[in-house]
Amino acid sequence: MTDQHGWHPAPDQAIARRNSLGDLLRRSAARDPDKLALVFGAVRQTFAELDATVNRAANALAAQGIGRGDRVVLLAHNSHGFVVAYFALARLGAVSVPVNFMLGPEEIAYVVTHSGAVAVIAEDALCGTADRAWAAAGATPLLKAAIGTEHGHPEGWLDFTAWYADEDADATEPQVPVGDDDPVQIMYTSGTESRPKGAVMTTRNLVAQYTSAIVSGDMAAGDVEVHALPLYHCAQLHCFLTPDVQLGATSIVLPGADPAAILRTVEEEGVTKLFCPPTVWIALLRHPDFDARDLRSLRKGYYGAAAMPVEVLAELRRRLPALRLYNFYGQTEMSPVATVLGPDDQERRAGSAGRAALNVETLVVDDDGREVPRGEVGEIVHRGPHTMRGYWNDPERTAEAFRGGWFHSGDLGIMDDEGYLRVVDRKKDMIKTGGENVASREVEETVYQHPAVAEVAVFGVPDPYWIEMVCAAVVVKPGMDLAPEEVVDFCRARLAGFKTPKRVVIVSALPKNPSGKVLKRELRAAATAD
Repeated sequence: MTDQHGWHPAPDQAIARRNSLGDLLRRSAARDPDKLALVFGAVRQTFAELDATVNRAANALAAQGIGRGDRVVLLAHNSHGFVVAYFALARLGAVSVPVNFMLGPEEIAYVVTHSGAVAVIAEDALCGTADRAWAAAGATPLLKAAIGTEHGHPEGWLDFTAWYADEDADATEPQVPVGDDDPVQIMYTSGTESRPKGAVMTTRNLVAQYTSAIVSGDMAAGDVEVHALPLYHCAQLHCFLTPDVQLGATSIVLPGADPAAILRTVEEEGVTKLFCPPTVWIALLRHPDFDARDLRSLRKGYYGAAAMPVEVLAELRRRLPALRLYNFYGQTEMSPVATVLGPDDQERRAGSAGRAALNVETLVVDDDGREVPRGEVGEIVHRGPHTMRGYWNDPERTAEAFRGGWFHSGDLGIMDDEGYLRVVDRKKDMIKTGGENVASREVEETVYQHPAVAEVAVFGVPDPYWIEMVCAAVVVKPGMDLAPEEVVDFCRARLAGFKTPKRVVIVSALPKNPSGKVLKRELRAAATAD
């Protein structure tokens, strides 16, 4: 029926036309019920088994009062329970709020308060952290449910694992209308520069992004994939796990990105597909098991979250010649893929972020929103159905991000004549020294060419003469020696004087968030305090 406000489908119509995240799992279970869907430790579930498990969890959550539109925090490392909770909440039309398990109670309290979360599903070992977070937020959750019981769980917490493990429990799928633009998730940005923002995800933008990831990433139902990076982050969750479920591919979930465990799993499970940020690919290459394990099944490799150093890319191509590599570039607000560099362009366009994904348009613009000439630096902007609905409870920052009808990424880039994008830097990572702009990534690529360098991060710190001084933090390869002045001399021979680091510090490791991004704010703070 219609009225003066437009189309208002009846509930049965809405359910018949529904395309929620939970529907993706049910359809794969209908197509291939006996196919292996998920592996986590000793747990091995077919699509039919996983589908029933999710229904039991959803019905138990509904019985506790969780329903459509309720925000529910997910606080856990990768696990079978995390995956079940994620799909169960989607089937109820609830809004999942995945939270970084490395955050402290005060930081989590900000997310709880900002999102208006009414409940929490937490890993047993993190229940105490969740309790302290809610206390700091001055709130009382409607529901507290614990994933896993190996460590036990405090009084007041219900056993989420027992709900879905009970094979006698109701496994009927809940029938909840979920509109294409209803919020299904609030994904908080990593906050590497400022307070995290809550990017509101809907079925519409996520499913459009899955289509682009599947098509541009050559994904297929026959894939067997390791999911080792945190599932609370949009890259592993929305570029790989959920598309795998939609396709009917097999997902092997690991609790973390331990190089030895990843390499062992590739060999033992015949893994065909793997996503890692460059920092983890580097860790795999440096691990002694890399050459000891049989990795011949691995055919597709993906990277993102940061630019792949050209020297590391060349090493990967040399040591895994059959591996087809894909660079997925984007940000949380794009769900997250915006552009893709395919395997045929990895060497010809080394360092490029590729071209706009299937459902995305990308431009490079000036400060007034006008497209800059090809070959010139400007801000990278996108538009298309991948784009988030907006920032939760933040109309001002939403309006600023979407000004001119494009999503403004905050990244600086250059578009060439063939539409290939090269990301120059984050706006805030552009170093302004002595009146000149220095792209930290350009300096990093140069330092990576030194044979003794394992990792590097370049950043600016205040300086009374230069305004900002170019600094580099360098991690040296095991068994090798490197002095700071050697790095300076190496760069001076290859870069203009104003781009050469004026200060180099040798560090044992670079600070990173769990998604693999280097936390330059911590490096800046440490260098400024020295």
